[in-house]
Amino acid sequence: MLTSFAILVAGFVALVWSADRFVYGAAALARNLGVPALIIGLTVVAMGSSAPEMMVSASAALADKTDTAVGNAVGSNITNILLVLGITALLRPLSVSSITLKREMPIVLVVSLIAWYMFTDNYFSQLEGWLLAGGFVTFIVFLIVISRNQKSNDDDPLVSEVCDEIPSGVSTKSALIWLIIGMAMLPISSHFIVDSAVDIAQYFGLSDLVIGLTIIAIGTSLPELAACVAGVLKNEDDLALGNIVGSNLFNILAVLSIAGILNPSVIDPSAANRDALIMIAATVVLIAMSLNFRGARRINRIEGGFLLVAFFAYQGYIFSQLA
Repeated sequence: MLTSFAILVAGFVALVWSADRFVYGAAALARNLGVPALIIGLTVVAMGSSAPEMMVSASAALADKTDTAVGNAVGSNITNILLVLGITALLRPLSVSSITLKREMPIVLVVSLIAWYMFTDNYFSQLEGWLLAGGFVTFIVFLIVISRNQKSNDDDPLVSEVCDEIPSGVSTKSALIWLIIGMAMLPISSHFIVDSAVDIAQYFGLSDLVIGLTIIAIGTSLPELAACVAGVLKNEDDLALGNIVGSNLFNILAVLSIAGILNPSVIDPSAANRDALIMIAATVVLIAMSLNFRGARRINRIEGGFLLVAFFAYQGYIFSQLA
């Protein structure tokens, strides 16, 4: 069991590192090829934070562990809002002023409701996976259209902060090397994560869904936590929150779709009856804390503490059901 834990931890470290290198290489290469910085920031960089979830979802689905893939996507969204945002707001209250965020948050709620509806028959079909994938492509096209119509990067603080994060001065050769290394390491590390997580789940009698909701969800949310902490330390509040909103959108549309497409199957009823509802509730709370169309809104430390308490209460409730 200690070996499985060691492999799991090493797998998460490799996964986070390879996701970072993949995004670094892809973003630098896109910039060298003349892709506008705004499009790179809102697509390539944004997708990078969900790369770990995508790889783990694919590995789990191919291992006939669709419940783990579903738990990873749903659990990551819950973890992003309750744990990651909670810790971030405790470090420093977050000012929310981005129009982009105010536009995308309701979309997160809508796709979360769609995912819940898909789970209600306790079967995640290939058609449902393709529908979510279609939604993902549509959203990317929407981002590109919006970015092309953006008059200036200074119009929205999130946009300017995202563009500032794109690496510059990287040779095409170096970008390609990092891109290839990241692409190679992502599936390898995710494979070891899934295998070790399954061993741990069997040892403690955890279901595939629970292992996805807990250990794997927390592990794959580490890039979001790192990005959010770095964002607030650099006074880039909108970028910190944008990482969470973008990741949650991609987790539903891209990560879940992979599970349905690769391995459609019966899923644990708790996904619809408990976890998807918690995800929706957390999203509603996020919107309530963030949106103030009359001006900037702050997510304060008290609200951050509330989110953190809610996360531990949720985790405690999950494990209490196993007794």
